[in-house]
Amino acid sequence: MLELRPNCERYDRDLPPHAEAYICSFECTWCATCAKGFGADGCPNCGGDVQRRPGRSGDALRRHPAGTRRVLASTS
Repeated sequence: MLELRPNCERYDRDLPPHAEAYICSFECTWCATCAKGFGADGCPNCGGDVQRRPGRSGDALRRHPAGTRRVLASTS
């Protein structure tokens, strides 16, 4: 199950579960502004493929709430 991290790792912007957010295969999490600038190299943390994060709502979100652990990238 995806962690649905609550923030962009570069700018620490809040990313609620329904926000346009992007993740890589290691769940590094980015806002749309950051992700659109990555280019062919993928995730700047790990090189993983960056894709739009799927949403979670309704009963699924109640049963499996978004994460609260804020992660900040080592690269900025």
